[in-house]
Amino acid sequence: MIRYQITDGNFRNDPAAWFERLRRDVDFIQVRERDLTARDLVEVVRATMSRTEARVLVNDRIDVAIASGAAGVHLRDGSVSAARVKQLAPLIVTVACHREEDCLKNEGADYLLPAPVFSPISKADTRPPLGLETLRRWASLSPTPLIALGGITPENAAACMKAGAAGVAGISLWAGYNRPAPLVLG
Repeated sequence: MIRYQITDGNFRNDPAAWFERLRRDVDFIQVRERDLTARDLVEVVRATMSRTEARVLVNDRIDVAIASGAAGVHLRDGSVSAARVKQLAPLIVTVACHREEDCLKNEGADYLLPAPVFSPISKADTRPPLGLETLRRWASLSPTPLIALGGITPENAAACMKAGAAGVAGISLWAGYNRPAPLVLG
């Protein structure tokens, strides 16, 4: 199972606490800090890479991923294509998917993140949750592995895996919001 942590966007508020929230038991850490300048983001990504063995991805900033030496980039909806990114650099590419056609037309993507599977915990989202049946259908249609995102909890993570997801992703899932103990999945 793939474990994919997304940072909470609060680096500026408390850098020391932000670094403490980085998990050691994840496969990927997506640095999602939209309010940082490119220069600051490169520094944060490099510092993150020095503190973890997880593969570090940069949220929708190919330039920063390349400049920092990150393992890859996560592309938001409407971003450049994964295939184009692969032409620019040998990066791992994850892509947000909100519609079925997104799962079918993402040539070059290494992983797709369908979202939100459930109502998100860490932020408001106006999109209706996809649900497990949609996740199951998309997983059966997509040639690219899916990592479930949005409202993932210890209680529903296993159901996402049973529905065909290759892993689970989230902000609150790994940060410990609304639960006292870290997530432990087999």
